Amino acid sequence: MSLPFAVFFGMPGPMEMLIIGIIILLLFGNRLPSVMRSLGRGVVEFKKGLSGEDDGTDKVVTDEKKDSKSA
Repeated sequence: MSLPFAVFFGMPGPMEMLIIGIIILLLFGNRLPSVMRSLGRGVVEFKKGLSGEDDGTDKVVTDEKKDSKSA
């Protein structure tokens, strides 16, 4: 009979999470700022995509539709 892995070990507590965080910081410390920067840019781009903002192409299309209707 096989029991799930979580039954034996459970969720890591605060001390285990701190140790894991320190290990990650030691392994990826020099690249961490660039990774976080690119992650932040990705989140900003995602939010812009959700709100409908773009690089101006939608505005150009909307302006062309208004021009064609008024002519």
